Amino acid sequence: MFERAGVSVDFRDRQHRSVVLDEITDENWRAVADVAPADDQRRFVAALGARYLLLSLRGGVWNSLAVRAGDTVVGHVMWAYDEEGGAHWIGGMIVDAAEQGRGVGRAAVRALVGRLSALPGCREIRLSYHPDNAPAARLYADLGFVPTGEFEDEEIVAALGV
Repeated sequence: MFERAGVSVDFRDRQHRSVVLDEITDENWRAVADVAPADDQRRFVAALGARYLLLSLRGGVWNSLAVRAGDTVVGHVMWAYDEEGGAHWIGGMIVDAAEQGRGVGRAAVRALVGRLSALPGCREIRLSYHPDNAPAARLYADLGFVPTGEFEDEEIVAALGV
């Protein structure tokens, strides 16, 4: 849940659990590190949340967040600001295999879009996904992201104006 223009916004999954993005803390980092996607998704995302946590800690660009549904850490997502391109980026999203198909990913992206769009100067949010990742393509299109025609490595770049 976050506040925007004095209005409280609550994002929920299909089980009506509140989906919240938490900072990484001494209490939740292990649960985030252990998040693992379904086997068929490992060609699109890291095998464990630990890889993304390390990228955030060591790379100096990405900011990791825990995805919590109710009282349970169920995923990871990270964001960054590209000063050169002037856009905020979403990356490294994993929803634990046991939690997939419950609307957690959709709620997490909506929550992060809300959080980023509330930042001063946020004009555009970008992300990328593998062309073969049809569920990700559908999710992002449903949320208003539009392919830009650009590629990041071999992934399609999509953008959302805010």
